[in-house]
Amino acid sequence: MDFTTADLCDRFAAELQIGEPLFHDYGGKPRFAGQIATIKCFEDNSRVRDLVAEEGRGRVLVIDAGGSTRRAVLGDMLAKQAVDQDWSGIVVYGCIRDSFAIAQLSLGVKALGTCPLRTDKRGEGQRDVPVRFAGVNFRQDDWLYADEDGIIVASRALS
Repeated sequence: MDFTTADLCDRFAAELQIGEPLFHDYGGKPRFAGQIATIKCFEDNSRVRDLVAEEGRGRVLVIDAGGSTRRAVLGDMLAKQAVDQDWSGIVVYGCIRDSFAIAQLSLGVKALGTCPLRTDKRGEGQRDVPVRFAGVNFRQDDWLYADEDGIIVASRALS
């Protein structure tokens, strides 16, 4: 990826939403970008499991887990599946687990933190819905750019 969020902010600030600095890097790829796919769920990662099984086509999965720090909605097996299905990255407004294994994968992963407890599987959650956290509206097919400095969102691809 040949961009930095700082350079994109310098060039396109009026077009961007800038994420609040809430997230930590956990994936093996700190810089990632792609069109957004969304999931809204709370302590149930059933929809996450479904979506990472689909072809990612370089997209970024944005998971609004309600900011929960009580359970992890992403672990190493789902992260590995995301890599195998060509997802560029995953942003979790919540927690992940298996952080050591996820750090070895060629996948961008940003999350609030880690928690060793997995979620329940109740088949709950919504896909492809607008979500809002960290001061940003994340909408299906908008573009997300992330690196060591943060997360930005644009309504179009930036170059």
